[in-house]
Amino acid sequence: MKQGTQGSAGTGIGQDDPARARVPAQQRAVPSQELDGEHCGPRGTARGEHTHSEPPVPQPRPVVQRASVRGQILHALRTALVSGELRPGEVYSAPVLGDRFGVSATPVREAMQQLAMEGTVEVVPNRGFRVVERGARELAELAEVRALIEVPVMQRLARTVPAERWAELRPLAEATVRAAGSGCRATYAEADRVFHRALLAPAGNEQLVAIAEDLHRRAQWPLVGGPGPRVRAELLADATQHLALLDALCAGESDAVQVLVRNHFAGVG
Repeated sequence: MKQGTQGSAGTGIGQDDPARARVPAQQRAVPSQELDGEHCGPRGTARGEHTHSEPPVPQPRPVVQRASVRGQILHALRTALVSGELRPGEVYSAPVLGDRFGVSATPVREAMQQLAMEGTVEVVPNRGFRVVERGARELAELAEVRALIEVPVMQRLARTVPAERWAELRPLAEATVRAAGSGCRATYAEADRVFHRALLAPAGNEQLVAIAEDLHRRAQWPLVGGPGPRVRAELLADATQHLALLDALCAGESDAVQVLVRNHFAGVG
């Protein structure tokens, strides 16, 4: 009887008290100041939820900001690769590039790892990353693979997609012509990818678009050469093919589309 009147830890409720027996141990362990009056349980939990076996909810971390920095560095590196600022065969370290962009080596290293997965650079242990040199054979192989994937798709779309849909892409094709006129490879590369992505969009296959864009990037860089008459002429010839391809698509000429796409990938003016 003495134990029943004093209770446990000075709570005033005996261990044999019927009221204590009806209170679950988990609720007895929660301090009163942590109870939510609306839910009648631990703050932030709904009535009837069992929280004793659930892991704690992690607090938000500034991952968005870090991912944003990594994304900006990745874009800057891609631009430098296409423009030829990062030269094929050269090795670049993450700390040096970090100083160049005004960031730590970590986001640079993460961006470089992404480029390594895309086949643009290769890891050099204890030194950094070497920009991959594209030979004529590799570029020809990339053109062949792109044609194998995209030519049959474009032929099918030429027969099924109405001319009005293709006409909507003309501003994107004209944007590639303007970008080519600047003579800047990086500017043209971005406009070129936007146009080709839009060409494949009517297929409704996101995996196809992603694979085609990856192959497109691999074929675009590294390229050497700054702005100049010769570079501008080459880019303008490439961009003009976009307009011709749209004309064939609007006319539904699948055979002409096949020839144009193959020649475009192979760099035939």
